This record gives sequence, structure tokens and C-alpha cells, in this order.
Amino acid sequence: MTETPLYPVGPEEARRLRLLQTSGFADSVKTPELDLICEEARSSFGTKFACVTLLTEGLQILKGRAGIDIDSTPRDVAFCNYTILNDDVFIVLDATTDDRFRNNPLTAGEPWIRFYAGAPLIYVNDIRLGAFCLFDTSPRTDFTLGDQAELVEFAERTSHKLIKHLRSTG
Repeated sequence: MTETPLYPVGPEEARRLRLLQTSGFADSVKTPELDLICEEARSSFGTKFACVTLLTEGLQILKGRAGIDIDSTPRDVAFCNYTILNDDVFIVLDATTDDRFRNNPLTAGEPWIRFYAGAPLIYVNDIRLGAFCLFDTSPRTDFTLGDQAELVEFAERTSHKLIKHLRSTG
């Protein structure tokens, strides 16, 4: 009997996990070209951090990153769990006022997340491999439609790179 995860999952979770596992991409080390895209996004949005994450059953793997020097977090604390539930940008303007995140270890401790915005890395319909996310130690009062559109562009660029890799290994 499978235990119920401590985080939300979409209806295609088993298929999504199988794709990540069979591609081997989630197991490989971070990708320098994704770090460059993250640095570009961090600069463009003025945030302290930007990451490309892939979500396995137990981990959130940081495939690309700027401003933070960790390889992974436990999946059950990942804000990106909510990002991969649908195709929309997921925004938390102040994590300390959001019931889902106020007691999260990433809010209550390092890296002190207050603001989070993530766009899903869409592989095919209903399969979102992970997220392109921005986060900061200061809350925001707004994340405009223009900001959301720009974040989606960063996610689409990243998705194209991931898909190219998945197709070359699959």
C-alpha cells in the first residue's frame, strides 16, 4: 500500500515520475546553461534567487540555480509542488501570511522565503516536470501579468532545453 504524500500531487503524478526516472535527467548533476538562465532571470526580476527544479518522489532537485548553493531539498517542503499542479504561474506574495507556507522550514529558516513565483516546466499536457521559480527574502505587494508572462517565457526556454535532453536520451 502506497503512503499518501505530504504534498499535493496531480492526477498524472505516476506518469510524470516515470518520465523523470526513465530519462535519468533528475539524477544528473546541475546544468551550467540552466544556471545562466537562472542568473538572467534573477537579474531581470531583481530577486535574490532563481532556480530550475525537478520534483522526484522524495526530492526537489535544483538543476539550475542562481543565488543559492544547494543541490536539493526534501520534496515535502517544496513550494514548487503547487506550481506543477496546473499550467498557471503560482505566486506567493508573502509566505509568512500564507497558511500553506508560514510554518514551512524554508520560510521559518534558511533561505527565509517570503516571496515565491513559479512557472511550470511543461513537457506535454498534464505533465509538468518541475518549475522555473523566483524567490526572495522580502515579500512583494504585486507580481504583474507582465511579470507572469516574462516568467513563463523563462520556463518555456528551460522546458525546450529539458525536452531536447529527454528526447535525446529516450
